[in-house]
Amino acid sequence: MAKPSIKRSKPKSPKPSSIAAKALPSDDEVVRQGLARQAYQVTHRLAWHSRLIDAALGLVDSRIALARKVRRSPLFDTVYYLTQNPDVAASNMDAAEHYASFGDLEARDPNALLSHEAMRAVVPPLPAGANLMLAYEAWLAAQHAGKTNPATRATAIDNEAIGRHIESLTTRPRIAVVMPVYNPDHRFLKRAVASVQRQLYDNWELCIADDASTDKQVVPLLQSLAAIDPRIKLVARPKNGHIAAATNSALALVKADFVAFMDQDDLLHETALYEVAVATMQNPAARLIYSDHDIVDAKDRRSEPYFKPDFNIELLLGQNFINHLTVVETALLRKVGGLRSGFEGSQDYDLLLHLLREIKPEQIVHIPAVLYHWRRGHSSFSERWQDEAAAAARRAIQEYLDWQGEGAKVVALDHPKLNTFTRVIRVLPKPEPKVSVIIPTRNKPKLLETCVEGLLIKTEYNNLEIIIVDNDSDEPEALALLKRYAENPRIRVLHYRGKFNYSAINNAAVREAKGKFLVLLNNDIEVIHSDWLKVMVAEAARKGVGAVGAKLFYPDGRLQHAGVITGIGGVAGHALHAGPGQSLGYFGSTFLTRAFSAVTAACLVVERKKYLEVGGLDEKNLAVAYNDVDFCLRLREAGYRNVWTPFARLVHHESLSRGPEDTIQKQIRSRAERRYMEKRWRGVLAHDPFYNPNLTLDHAGYGVVPTRRPKPWAAFL
Repeated sequence: MAKPSIKRSKPKSPKPSSIAAKALPSDDEVVRQGLARQAYQVTHRLAWHSRLIDAALGLVDSRIALARKVRRSPLFDTVYYLTQNPDVAASNMDAAEHYASFGDLEARDPNALLSHEAMRAVVPPLPAGANLMLAYEAWLAAQHAGKTNPATRATAIDNEAIGRHIESLTTRPRIAVVMPVYNPDHRFLKRAVASVQRQLYDNWELCIADDASTDKQVVPLLQSLAAIDPRIKLVARPKNGHIAAATNSALALVKADFVAFMDQDDLLHETALYEVAVATMQNPAARLIYSDHDIVDAKDRRSEPYFKPDFNIELLLGQNFINHLTVVETALLRKVGGLRSGFEGSQDYDLLLHLLREIKPEQIVHIPAVLYHWRRGHSSFSERWQDEAAAAARRAIQEYLDWQGEGAKVVALDHPKLNTFTRVIRVLPKPEPKVSVIIPTRNKPKLLETCVEGLLIKTEYNNLEIIIVDNDSDEPEALALLKRYAENPRIRVLHYRGKFNYSAINNAAVREAKGKFLVLLNNDIEVIHSDWLKVMVAEAARKGVGAVGAKLFYPDGRLQHAGVITGIGGVAGHALHAGPGQSLGYFGSTFLTRAFSAVTAACLVVERKKYLEVGGLDEKNLAVAYNDVDFCLRLREAGYRNVWTPFARLVHHESLSRGPEDTIQKQIRSRAERRYMEKRWRGVLAHDPFYNPNLTLDHAGYGVVPTRRPKPWAAFL
């Protein structure tokens, strides 16, 4: 379809007066430029007043009101506009006024990530006087209107396209849905079976095992359902064996390539098995597939969608986030012997942990769409006997940890609302490895003293050296404190001269460090719990782990850092930034250890050899901002995963030592660092595997938005 065009005249900005320029002495460049700027500003103001007269006559909208709207729009970046358009900066004209009057018509871009042509491609033709950026903002709002739950909801047009896609498939794997049944609510059972029968993908079999229900009407009901659909297979167990045994009885009926697990009162989305079939063909190595899910009530009203990350072993050991919908290769299921009895309520958790012993992470595929509707408050074993189910989960996790051989222990999470979740306590290597704590600093002696005393007095870690790197402190109190610290045998004071470069300062200190592990620590960090360093080093010492981050709070108790999500605000942002300190986060996220794409270098632990392996921090391109995000992404690129732990908790008096980005030079530098990240990590930033495309990138609050995930059937629309 042809892109809509916007046909409007494009008057050029008034130019500085050539007459004024010729009248100046040729050797007085400063005076000439000053007069040129004045002339440029005067001519723009004349044009501005001319437009105001037109507005008064009703010929165009009020440019004052328009400039005000531009200035308030989140799409307009004043710093970017001035740095990209030096003629506007030279004129001293307000950036928003210029864009409202001239920049829009001259096809200038309002921010680094939004081009004039990109807006023209989607916005319908505009009337004279309308502003393209504001029209684009309205278009965006219209796209999001009313879409509070962007779970896949196939329209009639989508269904037709899915049908065409299915017909085009060269291979169509059979998928079995296994369902253990025991004294179900008849209404919900019939709805569950019907949701399978309504699947758009029809190469399935439904294998049901009744676990000796005492309700004598259940088996006849199941028999009547099987009689009208040959794809439904049924076995009636003579003796109750509980959920694992019943599921295994259903598994014995399976002839399909893959097995999907389903409870007796839940629902499958109509696209579920189609999505699974496509996932197996797009990922031939896939052996375990899972999707997002939501909750459904007695009236089939849906709520609480859980938009999950891609596979995250740290998170899985805290909560069974995979759960529904889970699909497993049949051969793999039979290899591990199906489900084990004795883990009732957490039998699926136990199965997943056994499957992980046989497969690699790259064989696990996540479908970021709600394909399963989990009915709450009825006959679920795990809801009626939560304590027993949680205990079974801990036993299953401990067996998995013992199999790994790292000596870790699992305990219930110490939180009254999350006590069915778990914490894995890692152990430090023996002997205790030497740790080098690197603290860049400049002046602010009280901040530095709080930080260092926290290390010396409040931190339980013996094999520790502190490296303070001073960047040209000149305050007498700061110099006196540094002199005192230089006399302490546990502290070394290094001097870094010249312009502040956070990356270069840390890299220089790493070259002097003697520790096996490094701690990058801001001088505005305050220690509040003694075990924080042991927790972080124990995580960083694990095989496959790169950087480890901590849970940081502002002094007023709000969250400062709970992991970094790429794509937030265009590059990256802290998860749940500035939220309540005791918030549970997204499905308990602020109390569960988990992998993230990045963690902040305000408090970061990493093994020294891994730091050097990826080249340390980028001191050439990222002197101040984003160097920690770039570093973590390079660790991920090298095959490591970065881990955030909520069990290392500290206070961060953020940026009190360096100050805000409050000068044009700092803002220009910040813009350059941002552009470097966008170029270096193009295609990576907006696709964070530890986030979900159904969640917002506008802020770090896990807000639900219309999905960014392309429809698998898009080519057939």
